[in-house]
Formats: sequence, C-alpha cells, structure tokens
Amino acid sequence: MSSNSELSIPSLFNVKGKIAVVTGGGSGIGTMIASAYVHNGAKVYIASRKEKQLKEVAARLNSEGPGSVEYIVADIGSKDGCDKLVEAIKQKESKIHILVNNSGMAWGAPYNDFPEKEGWDRLLALNVKSIFYVTAGLTELLAKDSTNREPGHVINISSIAGISPNAESKKVASAGSGLWSYNTSKAAVNHLTSQLAVTLGPRFITVNAICPGVFPSKMTAFGFKQAGSADKMAEGHPWGRVGESTDMAGVALFLASPAAAYVTGAHLVLDGGGFISGIPSARL
Repeated sequence: MSSNSELSIPSLFNVKGKIAVVTGGGSGIGTMIASAYVHNGAKVYIASRKEKQLKEVAARLNSEGPGSVEYIVADIGSKDGCDKLVEAIKQKESKIHILVNNSGMAWGAPYNDFPEKEGWDRLLALNVKSIFYVTAGLTELLAKDSTNREPGHVINISSIAGISPNAESKKVASAGSGLWSYNTSKAAVNHLTSQLAVTLGPRFITVNAICPGVFPSKMTAFGFKQAGSADKMAEGHPWGRVGESTDMAGVALFLASPAAAYVTGAHLVLDGGGFISGIPSARL
C-alpha cells in the first residue's frame, strides 16, 4: 500500500537531483525535454554536434534553474562517436538515472532518385544505431543502484512516422519527395525499444518510446515555413494545433519519474489524435 506522500504529484513526478543525458539536446524536442528536467531540479547533460547551440541552451537553462546543464560536443553518427560520448559521461558521473535518445535526422527525396549514403546509411546510423550503442554503453550507469521501484529510465524519441505507412508528407518535405528511410528508421526505433525493454528489464531499467506528431523542430521547419504559421500547419488536425513544449514536457517527465516505474516497452503516441483520426492532413 502506497503512503499518501507517495501519491502526491511532487513525489510521483519527482526528478529533483536526478542525472539525465539528452542527445540532440541543443534544439527542438531535445531542448524541450532538457528544459522540463532542469526546471524540476535535475542535472542534465545535453549533447550534439553544434557547440554554439549547446552553449546557448546551457546558458539559458542554467540561468533559469533550479537544476543545471552541462554540454558535450558529440557526433554519434558512428559507433566511435557513440563510444566517445559514453566515455565523456563516464568521466563525469558514476551513475545516471535518465537517458533520452533524441538525436536524429530526416531526408526527403524523390522515390526514383533517393541517395544511398545520406538518405539511408547516414540516417540509419544516427536514428537507429546510435540508440543501441549509447544505451548499451551507459547501461551500467543506468543499472547502478536501480531497483524495481526506482528503476533507471531510457526514453527513445521515435515518431508517428514509424507507424504511418505514408512516406510522402507536405508537413516535412517538398512535393514529390518522400521520407522512406526516416519512416523506416522510426519503425526500427519502436522495435528496438521493445527489444531493449526485454533485455534491460532484469537490470531494472525501463525503456519506452515517445512517438510525436508535428512539433516545432529542425525537421519540421520546412513545413512550418511553407505553411506560413503554426495555425496553418495544424489545419485539419482534430486538436486544431501542433504539439507544444508543455505537451512534450509532461510525457518526458512522466516516463522519467516514479510515476512510470512500472511502465516499460510502451510506444506512447503524442500527436493530439492526428494519426488515429485518419485525416491525412492531420498527420506528419
């Protein structure tokens, strides 16, 4: 039987003092998630290739607190890059509580002229392989002192695109271009999430995926520009709007908190009903 204090919101969703790693934390969804953790008292390491972005985000979030941010410049598009990020974290911490695998890229091109190196090889390496290698490298830190009531947490950022069979979307690519490799990679992220949940369960580490619809990010910047406004981007959507930082923050806090200690292997769709509505214009 849980005590009354354990059922309170400050206890259920507590991440104060926790240590988190967020890849791709210098922009978009990664920054939204890092912000949620910092504003609730966590220490967060953000990592990406672009130091200028990382510096700016770290400076802003450190000024806001009450948590803190450090950044690590890392290119995790290869196993070597993943290993270097893992080693950098291990040099700083002997335990982490939360890993958010958010780094990713998209590539749109015509069906009959889709590039192999950039469109498939580089994209799959970043979107899928990096999740495996970073998670495997940090498993010992996540498992340390974890229990079946206070587990470590891995959150993989997938996409509604991993569920939708529609490769061509005006939301994120120009007319005549498709996202075959991106959609495929996100389907792979979902299945990898399930596999990791089974593998890491005995180590008391939860592994879940968030499948966002349209949120402001580098990947959707083209669509927002073409639409001219967020309202136009959301036309046809049952909620009448795109995703916002509070939407992402709520789910990211839940999956990293005691409230989700018994949740693993889940693929949580975060799109305001756009996909399930069956309205093409409401989908990514």
